[in-house]
Amino acid sequence: MKNGTFITFEGPDGAGKTTIINMVADRLTNVLVTREPGGIDIAEQIRRVILAKENTAMDPRTEALLYAAARRQHLMEKVKPALAAGKVVLCDRFVDSSLAYQGYARGLGIDEVWKINQFAIEKMMPELTIYFDIEPELGLKRINKNKGREINRLDLENLEFHHKVRQGYQQLMERFPTRIVAIDASGSVAEVFKQTIELVEANLADKKPSL
Repeated sequence: MKNGTFITFEGPDGAGKTTIINMVADRLTNVLVTREPGGIDIAEQIRRVILAKENTAMDPRTEALLYAAARRQHLMEKVKPALAAGKVVLCDRFVDSSLAYQGYARGLGIDEVWKINQFAIEKMMPELTIYFDIEPELGLKRINKNKGREINRLDLENLEFHHKVRQGYQQLMERFPTRIVAIDASGSVAEVFKQTIELVEANLADKKPSL
């Protein structure tokens, strides 16, 4: 049983998720910040395989299965224990990324990738998912300007692929309208943070027992 709160952050590359997550964490107590794929040693090893720029021959189904494997290990080793300890878990990407990237943009099918991940996560889903929406052109421009950011295999996909990722997220918002809330990520960091922290704090307030 989980006593904490599980909140995930999604969006196309260059949406600014990592910056905002860290700002949100600074405002909260008893919080754990983590990411996918990665977060723990085994999942970070899988991440390096998935995102290595030289692995251009990787089959889309292999990619989807590797993400699910990393997700499972991360969930069991880090997320579930933190939730059991009552922490607020802020995760940079979760299952929705696989549905948008591999399910929709890679053409595997959202339902098919969802089935793979159901086996991995065993119905463990976040209470809230904040989706940072941004035009792919602007997101990629931000990536290219950020010299210190990791450039991985998915960043190097063509513009059409990144547009499909955004379309995939839009479909997910239609499927899960009560869980996924969109924020316009094209604004300033201050504007995006204000909207994000309001959503997070409202979610946490709803979970507090009434006196």
